[in-house]
Amino acid sequence: MSGLLLAARHGAVLVLTLNQPAKRNALSLALRQDLLAAVTDAASDPAVRAIVLQGAGGHFCSGGDLTEMNVGGLAEGRARMSATHQLVRALAAGPKPVVAAVEGWAAGAGLSLALCADIVVAGQEARFAASFGNVGLIGDLGLLHTLPRRVGQAQARRMLLLGEPVDAATALQIGLADQVCEPGGAWDAAMLWADKLASRAPLPVAVTRALLSEGLESLLAQERDHQAALFLTEDHAEGKAAFKARRAPVFHGR
Repeated sequence: MSGLLLAARHGAVLVLTLNQPAKRNALSLALRQDLLAAVTDAASDPAVRAIVLQGAGGHFCSGGDLTEMNVGGLAEGRARMSATHQLVRALAAGPKPVVAAVEGWAAGAGLSLALCADIVVAGQEARFAASFGNVGLIGDLGLLHTLPRRVGQAQARRMLLLGEPVDAATALQIGLADQVCEPGGAWDAAMLWADKLASRAPLPVAVTRALLSEGLESLLAQERDHQAALFLTEDHAEGKAAFKARRAPVFHGR
C-alpha cells in the first residue's frame, strides 16, 4: 500500500486506518484505491471475520480531497464516480461486517464512509456533517441510501439540505451513531463490537448485509449521473474557491 492506509490484524478483526492526518484523512483517489484493495482482499479471506475502520490523528475523515476534484467532462465524472462506487459496494454490501470508529470529524464523504458500516461508534467530540452542498454537490458514496435508513427521512433531509454539523450526543439520539464513548475511546469500543460480529456465523452475516443493501445499486446509478453533471457547474467551482479562500460561497444556480 501507499502508506495512506494502515492495515493490522487483531485476531479475526482487520483494522484499517486512514493515514493522512495532515489533511484530516481526506479521501484522495489513492486512498480510495488502497481501501478498496484492502476490503476486497478481506472479502475473500476466511480468516477475516470483521473490519474496523478508523482515522489517524484524531479525525475519521474530512471528506473528499478538493484538490483532486478537477473533472474535465461528463464521461470523466461518470468514470470517477463508477470507480468510487466499487468501494461503496465492497464496504456496504460485502460479506464482512464493518464497524466505524469515529473520532473528530466525519464530514462529506467521511460521513458516507462511516455509514457504509454496520455499527458506528463515536467519541464524545465526534462531529458528523453532510457538507456536500457547501461545494455545490449532492451527497455521494451512497449517502442518500444509507442516511435515511439510519435516521429517517425528515432528519436526513435536514442534514443533507442544510449541511449543519451533528454532535456525538445528537448522533446517538437520532440513530446516526450506535454508541458514544469517552474521547479517544472509539477504537476500543469498536473492537468489542467487531469481536462480537466476528463470532457470528459468517454466511448469514454476508446474506443479511447483501439483502439490507437492496436499492443501493439504483441509487448509485442516479448518483453517478447527477454528480458527474454537478462537477461541471459554476456553483461547484465557486464552492471549491470559497473553501480554499475560507469564505462563504455565493451560489447562483448554474
